Amino acid sequence: MMPFWIGADARCTDGACGQVSRIIVTPVTREVTHLAIDPKHQHGPGRLVPVDLVDATTGQIRLRCTLAEFQMLRPAQEAESVPGLDPTGQANAPNKVRWAVVGTPGSGVGVFARPAEPEAPQQATVDSVPSGEVDIRRGLTVCATDGEIGQVRGLIVDPGGHQVTHVLLQEGHMRGRKEVAIPISAVTKIDGGIRLNISKRDVGELPPVPTRRPNG
Repeated sequence: MMPFWIGADARCTDGACGQVSRIIVTPVTREVTHLAIDPKHQHGPGRLVPVDLVDATTGQIRLRCTLAEFQMLRPAQEAESVPGLDPTGQANAPNKVRWAVVGTPGSGVGVFARPAEPEAPQQATVDSVPSGEVDIRRGLTVCATDGEIGQVRGLIVDPGGHQVTHVLLQEGHMRGRKEVAIPISAVTKIDGGIRLNISKRDVGELPPVPTRRPNG
């Protein structure tokens, strides 16, 4: 089995390329298709790495490509035009008006309201997710049948077909935290969160994960 920890360091054949920020999954088949790997300290764009290029070791991700080949992969973030944003990124109110000051013969200066002129769409950066797939990221909530139980830390996959076998969960709070592996058979939904068909008590009785996780 291969553990994909979110936050794990990633290396190409000729050097370090960043950290795993997201894991891309097809929710119907529960198959991992890509890893989003972003440079440390956000210097430069990240890349979506097809899972066929990935080797996982204890706490680290090794890629079967060079740094130059890595840079040729699809960007992990894309620019998207978003209408109705002002330069600060706030949505423009639909009934926004502008005030015009005009001179009126014989009566001085008047102030009149007129509709705002259309503004050019602003560019926003969004995470790339292939159509029909979802991304698993750090902090994604896991809910048992009786409430929230913890946050996702990664996935364990079968290296043969890249099927998800377990969800790596950080359970508990502060000193009571531990990482456990929840069988994929206990997962009923992966979309904006992960829902389970077992209770908090059932999760609490799972043994801690023996595999080494990355720092952070």
